Amino acid sequence: MSNIELALWSFPVLLLLIFLRAPIALAMIAVGATGTYLAIGTPMMVLNQLKTLTYGTFSNYSFSIIPLFLLMGQFATLSGMSASLFRAAESFLGHRKGGVAMSAIGACAGFGAICGSSLATAATMGQVALPELRRYGYPGSLSTGALAAGGTLGILIPPSVILVIYAILAEQNIEKLFVAALIPGIIAALGYMLAIMVWVRVSPNSAAVKERVPWAARMRALGSVWPVLAIFIAVVGGIYAGIFTPTEAAAVGAAGTGLVAMLSGKLDLQGLKAAILATASSTAMIFLIILGAGLYNSFLALTQLPQMASVWVSEQGLSPWVVLTAVLIMYLLFGCIMDSLSMVLLTVPIIYPIMSVLDFGMSADDFGLWFGILVLIVVEVGLITPPVGMNLFIINSMARDIPIGQTYRGALPFVLTDMVRVVILAAFPAITLWLVWVIDAL
Repeated sequence: MSNIELALWSFPVLLLLIFLRAPIALAMIAVGATGTYLAIGTPMMVLNQLKTLTYGTFSNYSFSIIPLFLLMGQFATLSGMSASLFRAAESFLGHRKGGVAMSAIGACAGFGAICGSSLATAATMGQVALPELRRYGYPGSLSTGALAAGGTLGILIPPSVILVIYAILAEQNIEKLFVAALIPGIIAALGYMLAIMVWVRVSPNSAAVKERVPWAARMRALGSVWPVLAIFIAVVGGIYAGIFTPTEAAAVGAAGTGLVAMLSGKLDLQGLKAAILATASSTAMIFLIILGAGLYNSFLALTQLPQMASVWVSEQGLSPWVVLTAVLIMYLLFGCIMDSLSMVLLTVPIIYPIMSVLDFGMSADDFGLWFGILVLIVVEVGLITPPVGMNLFIINSMARDIPIGQTYRGALPFVLTDMVRVVILAAFPAITLWLVWVIDAL
């Protein structure tokens, strides 16, 4: 069997292991190590690669940003910021049709700006918003679907762990990627709110509305969320102003969020210990997946499959837009069976070199930013797409009286808005890149 055939067969074997519920990190390590052994014929090469790859990967200074952002998310969860964000959004939107659900989306967007994790955003906001949605008679499908969709904003709205990982894999500027994600993230939140507006008008008796909140109370509620805005400006603004490196900004964000949690009385010694342990556990899981993806991608590089695929695609004379459409559809299908982090780690080192040789009429740096945002949007759709939409399971576990089928149906309108958003951002790259161009010109 040739090395190319070996590489091609590795994909179905890896997917089979995933279907059999093998941990994806271990599945990638097993397939990568076995493939390397079969390609070279000596176990010493595999053992030597495990040593050098592990050191070479985790000695990368850029990866230190990951535990810091995760710790920031843990502190944000403990601090009670999620409840303040939801109350503030509800005071402005609660008196409108579908306003409580739209408030949950707005609060998810705000919490995602200091959390960086989709799953944490969904879980935290679910605890805050689900009781209020039940209180005002929202159907289970709309409640769980809206919260699952709102949780995906944690991926796209910076700071985001997956944005950082994509930037490292594709060798992109983290600061510019954060800025490029802002407008698509805002469009996502507005699209979800629009889906809720349509839902409650198609089904006008599906939810009650709150009484209008006086402006004085609105201002008090708005004033309670100043720590969120301050931390976001310190982290993202500090990065782009050149005050901090991304890693330093993550440390500042973690310290600031921890201080807010402590001053709110929500962070004691036991809570600090739990936050550190949870951060360590999540970091270990992410790093093991990074190692598995690195070993598997190293095997593919050994077989020359990515390079040959890049040459083959460029020789076919296909329109770059046809190739892009096929790649995005592939990501959407993979998102139904794989978690978002594993999918990015597994595919970006293979797909990005293929796409980067195609001519989309923009510079290499602009293409890397634009393509990354498109990929992450489609990846986030996987979090609310059956059968392995992790956000759907997290929210449904908090509302056990709601059948999972209803949660699946409730997510469909939000998936549709995501598809429309992908089409718009793919057709008009300037929407994604405009803010980057403006800041670069200043």
